[in-house]
Amino acid sequence: MTKLSVNINKIATLRNARGTNLPNLIEVAKDFERLGAEGITVHPRPDERHITYQDCYDLKPVLTTEFNIEGFPNPSFMKLVLDLKPEQVTLVPDPPGVLTSNAGWDTVKQKEFLKEVIQQFKAAGIRTSIFVDTDLVNIKNAVDTGTDRIELYTGPFSDHFSKGKEAAIAPFIKAANLAHELGLGINAGHDLNLENLHYFKNNIHGLLEVSIGHALICDALYLGMEKTMANYLICLHSKR
Repeated sequence: MTKLSVNINKIATLRNARGTNLPNLIEVAKDFERLGAEGITVHPRPDERHITYQDCYDLKPVLTTEFNIEGFPNPSFMKLVLDLKPEQVTLVPDPPGVLTSNAGWDTVKQKEFLKEVIQQFKAAGIRTSIFVDTDLVNIKNAVDTGTDRIELYTGPFSDHFSKGKEAAIAPFIKAANLAHELGLGINAGHDLNLENLHYFKNNIHGLLEVSIGHALICDALYLGMEKTMANYLICLHSKR
Protein backbone atom coordinates (compact mmCIF):
# COMPACT_ATOMS: atom_id res chain seq x y z
CA MET A 1 0.00 0.00 0.00
CA THR A 2 1.45 3.36 -1.05
CA LYS A 3 1.33 5.94 1.74
CA LEU A 4 0.23 9.55 1.26
CA SER A 5 2.34 12.12 3.07
CA VAL A 6 0.83 15.61 2.89
CA ASN A 7 3.28 18.47 2.49
CA ILE A 8 1.94 21.42 4.49
CA ASN A 9 4.39 24.10 3.32
CA LYS A 10 1.63 26.00 1.49
CA ILE A 11 -0.43 26.22 4.68
CA ALA A 12 2.52 27.94 6.33
CA THR A 13 2.89 30.28 3.32
CA LEU A 14 -0.73 31.38 3.73
CA ARG A 15 -0.31 31.85 7.49
CA ASN A 16 2.87 33.86 7.11
CA ALA A 17 1.26 36.25 4.62
CA ARG A 18 -0.54 38.07 7.44
CA GLY A 19 1.80 37.44 10.34
CA THR A 20 -0.89 35.75 12.42
CA ASN A 21 -1.67 32.15 13.28
CA LEU A 22 -4.40 31.76 10.65
CA PRO A 23 -4.60 29.14 9.40
CA ASN A 24 -3.30 27.23 12.40
CA LEU A 25 -0.60 24.96 10.98
CA ILE A 26 -0.75 22.45 13.84
CA GLU A 27 -4.52 22.03 13.62
CA VAL A 28 -4.41 21.68 9.83
CA ALA A 29 -1.78 18.96 10.12
CA LYS A 30 -3.91 17.12 12.66
CA ASP A 31 -6.93 17.48 10.35
CA PHE A 32 -5.03 15.93 7.46
CA GLU A 33 -4.09 13.00 9.69
CA ARG A 34 -7.70 12.63 10.80
CA LEU A 35 -8.80 12.55 7.16
CA GLY A 36 -6.40 9.74 6.27
CA ALA A 37 -2.95 11.20 5.68
CA GLU A 38 -0.36 8.57 6.51
CA GLY A 39 2.37 11.13 6.99
CA ILE A 40 3.09 14.84 7.22
CA THR A 41 5.94 16.41 5.24
CA VAL A 42 7.61 19.75 5.85
CA HIS A 43 10.47 21.44 4.02
CA PRO A 44 11.98 24.23 6.14
CA ARG A 45 14.27 26.46 4.09
CA PRO A 46 17.02 28.71 5.44
CA ASP A 47 14.93 31.86 4.99
CA GLU A 48 11.95 30.20 6.73
CA ARG A 49 9.62 31.72 4.13
CA HIS A 50 6.99 29.07 4.83
CA ILE A 51 7.73 26.32 7.36
CA THR A 52 9.87 27.62 10.20
CA TYR A 53 12.23 25.60 12.33
CA GLN A 54 9.96 26.30 15.30
CA ASP A 55 7.05 24.80 13.35
CA CYS A 56 9.00 21.54 13.17
CA TYR A 57 9.56 21.52 16.92
CA ASP A 58 5.86 22.26 17.49
CA LEU A 59 4.66 19.54 15.11
CA LYS A 60 6.78 16.66 16.38
CA PRO A 61 4.96 15.99 19.68
CA VAL A 62 1.44 16.20 18.22
CA LEU A 63 1.72 14.16 15.02
CA THR A 64 0.47 10.58 15.17
CA THR A 65 1.65 9.50 11.72
CA GLU A 66 5.04 9.56 10.01
CA PHE A 67 6.92 12.85 10.18
CA ASN A 68 9.09 13.53 7.10
CA ILE A 69 11.44 16.53 7.14
CA GLU A 70 12.91 17.56 3.78
CA GLY A 71 15.78 19.89 3.10
CA PHE A 72 19.38 20.56 2.23
CA PRO A 73 21.68 19.20 4.96
CA ASN A 74 23.40 22.37 6.08
CA PRO A 75 24.47 22.51 9.76
CA SER A 76 21.25 24.11 11.04
CA PHE A 77 19.08 21.60 9.17
CA MET A 78 21.12 18.69 10.47
CA LYS A 79 20.81 19.96 14.05
CA LEU A 80 17.05 20.27 13.64
CA VAL A 81 16.66 16.74 12.34
CA LEU A 82 18.98 15.21 14.92
CA ASP A 83 17.12 17.06 17.68
CA LEU A 84 13.68 15.89 16.54
CA LYS A 85 14.49 12.42 15.17
CA PRO A 86 11.57 12.25 12.70
CA GLU A 87 10.68 8.92 11.16
CA GLN A 88 12.23 10.05 7.87
CA VAL A 89 14.55 12.73 6.55
CA THR A 90 14.57 13.46 2.83
CA LEU A 91 17.71 15.15 1.54
CA VAL A 92 17.18 17.63 -1.29
CA PRO A 93 19.98 19.46 -3.19
CA ASP A 94 18.35 22.89 -2.99
CA PRO A 95 20.68 25.84 -3.58
CA PRO A 96 19.94 28.96 -1.48
CA GLY A 97 16.96 30.95 -2.72
CA VAL A 98 15.49 28.28 -5.00
CA LEU A 99 11.72 28.66 -5.44
CA THR A 100 10.97 24.93 -5.24
CA SER A 101 12.93 21.69 -5.49
CA ASN A 102 13.62 21.10 -9.17
CA ALA A 103 16.48 18.61 -9.46
CA GLY A 104 17.89 15.49 -7.88
CA TRP A 105 21.30 14.78 -6.37
CA ASP A 106 24.32 13.99 -8.50
CA THR A 107 25.19 10.90 -6.48
CA VAL A 108 28.55 10.51 -8.23
CA LYS A 109 29.97 13.98 -7.54
CA GLN A 110 28.26 14.32 -4.15
CA LYS A 111 28.60 10.74 -2.96
CA GLU A 112 31.11 11.36 -0.18
CA PHE A 113 29.17 14.33 1.16
CA LEU A 114 25.95 12.31 1.21
CA LYS A 115 27.66 9.34 2.85
CA GLU A 116 28.91 11.49 5.72
CA VAL A 117 25.51 13.12 6.27
CA ILE A 118 23.51 9.90 6.00
CA GLN A 119 25.79 8.09 8.44
CA GLN A 120 24.92 10.65 11.11
CA PHE A 121 21.17 10.35 10.52
CA LYS A 122 21.21 6.57 10.44
CA ALA A 123 23.26 6.45 13.65
CA ALA A 124 20.38 8.38 15.24
CA GLY A 125 17.85 5.82 13.96
CA ILE A 126 16.35 8.08 11.29
CA ARG A 127 15.31 6.57 7.96
CA THR A 128 16.93 8.44 5.08
CA SER A 129 15.74 9.20 1.56
CA ILE A 130 17.47 11.23 -1.13
CA PHE A 131 15.84 13.17 -3.97
CA VAL A 132 16.96 11.83 -7.38
CA ASP A 133 16.03 12.01 -11.03
CA THR A 134 15.63 8.99 -13.32
CA ASP A 135 19.28 8.90 -14.41
CA LEU A 136 20.22 5.27 -13.81
CA VAL A 137 23.80 6.22 -12.93
CA ASN A 138 22.53 8.38 -10.07
CA ILE A 139 20.34 5.56 -8.82
CA LYS A 140 23.16 3.00 -8.97
CA ASN A 141 25.42 5.31 -7.00
CA ALA A 142 22.70 6.12 -4.49
CA VAL A 143 23.28 2.69 -2.98
CA ASP A 144 26.83 3.65 -2.03
CA THR A 145 25.62 6.67 -0.06
CA GLY A 146 23.95 4.35 2.45
CA THR A 147 20.47 5.80 1.93
CA ASP A 148 17.46 3.66 2.74
CA ARG A 149 15.27 5.11 0.01
CA ILE A 150 15.22 7.36 -2.99
CA GLU A 151 12.51 9.90 -3.78
CA LEU A 152 11.92 10.12 -7.51
CA TYR A 153 11.59 13.72 -8.71
CA THR A 154 8.33 13.53 -10.68
CA GLY A 155 8.30 17.04 -12.16
CA PRO A 156 9.22 15.80 -15.66
CA PHE A 157 6.51 13.12 -15.49
CA SER A 158 3.89 15.73 -14.66
CA ASP A 159 5.17 18.11 -17.35
CA HIS A 160 4.88 15.48 -20.10
CA PHE A 161 1.86 13.51 -18.87
CA SER A 162 -0.69 15.30 -21.05
CA LYS A 163 1.47 14.89 -24.15
CA GLY A 164 1.73 11.12 -23.77
CA LYS A 165 1.52 9.28 -20.49
CA GLU A 166 3.30 6.13 -21.72
CA ALA A 167 6.36 8.11 -22.76
CA ALA A 168 6.19 10.20 -19.58
CA ILE A 169 6.19 7.18 -17.28
CA ALA A 170 8.77 5.08 -19.16
CA PRO A 171 11.97 6.45 -17.54
CA PHE A 172 10.36 6.25 -14.10
CA ILE A 173 9.52 2.58 -14.59
CA LYS A 174 13.15 1.85 -15.50
CA ALA A 175 14.44 3.87 -12.57
CA ALA A 176 12.07 2.24 -10.07
CA ASN A 177 12.83 -1.25 -11.34
CA LEU A 178 16.55 -0.65 -10.91
CA ALA A 179 16.08 0.82 -7.44
CA HIS A 180 14.00 -2.20 -6.45
CA GLU A 181 16.68 -4.57 -7.73
CA LEU A 182 19.30 -2.69 -5.72
CA GLY A 183 17.25 -2.91 -2.53
CA LEU A 184 16.35 0.76 -2.31
CA GLY A 185 12.93 1.83 -1.10
CA ILE A 186 11.02 4.07 -3.50
CA ASN A 187 9.24 7.33 -2.69
CA ALA A 188 8.09 9.95 -5.18
CA GLY A 189 7.05 13.57 -5.22
CA HIS A 190 6.69 16.88 -7.05
CA ASP A 191 3.66 17.95 -9.10
CA LEU A 192 1.73 14.73 -8.62
CA ASN A 193 -2.00 15.48 -8.69
CA LEU A 194 -5.47 13.99 -9.15
CA GLU A 195 -4.96 13.68 -12.91
CA ASN A 196 -1.69 11.77 -12.93
CA LEU A 197 -1.29 10.14 -9.51
CA HIS A 198 -3.29 6.97 -10.12
CA TYR A 199 -1.48 6.22 -13.37
CA PHE A 200 1.91 6.84 -11.77
CA LYS A 201 1.20 4.67 -8.75
CA ASN A 202 -0.14 1.76 -10.80
CA ASN A 203 2.92 1.71 -13.04
CA ILE A 204 5.68 2.04 -10.44
CA HIS A 205 6.55 -1.26 -8.79
CA GLY A 206 7.20 -1.03 -5.06
CA LEU A 207 6.15 2.60 -4.59
CA LEU A 208 6.15 3.09 -0.82
CA GLU A 209 5.19 6.73 -0.38
CA VAL A 210 4.25 9.89 -2.24
CA SER A 211 4.65 13.39 -0.86
CA ILE A 212 2.09 15.86 -2.23
CA GLY A 213 1.55 19.46 -1.20
CA HIS A 214 0.89 22.18 -3.75
CA ALA A 215 -1.71 20.38 -5.89
CA LEU A 216 -3.48 18.89 -2.88
CA ILE A 217 -3.79 22.23 -1.11
CA CYS A 218 -5.07 23.87 -4.32
CA ASP A 219 -7.68 21.12 -4.74
CA ALA A 220 -8.79 21.60 -1.15
CA LEU A 221 -9.68 25.24 -1.94
CA TYR A 222 -12.30 24.01 -4.40
CA LEU A 223 -13.31 20.62 -3.03
CA GLY A 224 -12.71 21.01 0.70
CA MET A 225 -10.20 19.04 2.72
CA GLU A 226 -12.38 15.98 3.31
CA LYS A 227 -13.29 15.36 -0.33
CA THR A 228 -9.78 16.18 -1.51
CA MET A 229 -8.18 13.69 0.84
CA ALA A 230 -10.72 11.02 -0.11
CA ASN A 231 -9.95 11.54 -3.80
CA TYR A 232 -6.18 11.32 -3.33
CA LEU A 233 -6.49 8.18 -1.25
CA ILE A 234 -8.69 6.60 -3.92
CA CYS A 235 -5.96 7.37 -6.49
CA LEU A 236 -3.42 5.54 -4.36
CA HIS A 237 -5.47 2.61 -3.11
CA SER A 238 -7.64 1.77 -6.12
CA LYS A 239 -6.34 -0.89 -8.52
CA ARG A 240 -8.52 0.22 -11.43
